[in-house]
Amino acid sequence: MPVVELNDRELIANVFRRHTGAHVYELGDLDDFEWCHTQWFGWDSGRRVEDVVLLYTQPEVPVLLAIADSPRSSMQPLLSDILDSLPPVLYTHASAPLLATLATRYEVVDAVPHVKLALQHAEVLSRYAANVELLTLDDLDEITTFYEEAYPDTWFAPRMLETGRYVGIREGGHLACIAGVHVYSPTWFVAALGNVATVPAFRGRGLARGACAALCRLLLDDGIETIGLNVRADNEAAIRSYTRLGFESVVEYMEASLVAR
Repeated sequence: MPVVELNDRELIANVFRRHTGAHVYELGDLDDFEWCHTQWFGWDSGRRVEDVVLLYTQPEVPVLLAIADSPRSSMQPLLSDILDSLPPVLYTHASAPLLATLATRYEVVDAVPHVKLALQHAEVLSRYAANVELLTLDDLDEITTFYEEAYPDTWFAPRMLETGRYVGIREGGHLACIAGVHVYSPTWFVAALGNVATVPAFRGRGLARGACAALCRLLLDDGIETIGLNVRADNEAAIRSYTRLGFESVVEYMEASLVAR
């Protein structure tokens, strides 16, 4: 049974809708905004597709998403069959057991446990939502300077501002906190929070929580049905904060760099 590159978005979406909270990124990448940066691999089985692996090609280092819906195990042979066709350097989001499969071709570097969270209790957002300012491309220079100070390792691309779903909180006329999205798709009804940061001088005041709560309310008003995010499993402070906002853990996975042997 050969592996093929899939291009039927509805077929792909049906795979990920079985566990939407675990696959917000994949569903969001079906949107026109991201589609041109994606490759989707699955079995050519002549029947319902059971598993799909996504290669997101837009970053300088492509990202491989292979999150298996336990207890099914067909993801492992699928991943094994496409290994030789993948780029020599990758970053991956993968279920922990799949790292052994990836290690047959790649050196797995800096594997770190992560958790995917999804908003389950939207009713609590109103307790924390702050007054925020919508940010646009007109604010790009200020936003770039902000991230250089507050979150230099974040993955931010200016085109993300085109979503219209980046918000900021100012103190003394300057950006003190930003909350944005990595994924935003009213078409597929999903969004993923991302690039959330506060400058060091204003941390510990709940600004990020307030910005995220306000952003989530905007997303829900847009018709977004599932809001998720990724966080390191050892970032207990962030997990507590998001739990307070009504998020719950939906799946554990690993992030790692891959370099071909």
